Amino acid sequence: MRHLPATAFCAAALLTASLAGAADLTIRIDDVRSDDGTVMVALYDSADGFLKKTVGSAGGKAAKGSTTVVVRDLPAGAYAFAIYHDANSNGKMDANMMGMPTEDYAFSNNALGRMGPPKFDDAMFTLPAAGLNATVSLKH
Repeated sequence: MRHLPATAFCAAALLTASLAGAADLTIRIDDVRSDDGTVMVALYDSADGFLKKTVGSAGGKAAKGSTTVVVRDLPAGAYAFAIYHDANSNGKMDANMMGMPTEDYAFSNNALGRMGPPKFDDAMFTLPAAGLNATVSLKH
């Protein structure tokens, strides 16, 4: 029983330390064409994992014009994100037979690729410990 205060103090210190490094990424997505479906965000933290292995994700109900999605409790660091408007709510990014997206999409920094998605370095941004507000426009 005499160790209870010390244990409680250590647990509180660990919890505070883990929350101190947690940042929120708030993304305003412009040019949303309809209220249908959801807007989905996938977050990546390396060139090797870009568009392959997410380190965070979030989604929000689509709102015609502009939709805001927040990815919470991230460590500060380098990231890139990919977004798509899942207008038909089927849970995936639809593409035509050639592999071209048929649903609207965007990448951080409004990066565009040539004959495919952009490179991680073109979409990369730094998330500070205080958090970040970003704005992108969907490509139609």
